[in-house]
Amino acid sequence: MGQDKKTPVVIDDKEYTFEDMPNDQKAMVNHIADLDRKLVSARFNVEQLEVGRQAFVNMLSEALKKDEEQQEEKAA
Repeated sequence: MGQDKKTPVVIDDKEYTFEDMPNDQKAMVNHIADLDRKLVSARFNVEQLEVGRQAFVNMLSEALKKDEEQQEEKAA
């Protein structure tokens, strides 16, 4: 026969069973889990944005350096 699946939820170092919680507490657990996923996603997005920004800073720096070299060659 099938076994009842129990999902442990640890809050303040104390373990609770999700299935035994009232619906309002289950909703809070689900909100917390969803927010945790969103935080992980947001951190990932910030990392991508920082790397992308740095790539543009590097490209601009190289372009400015190239322009300076070309101006020096024209002046010589």
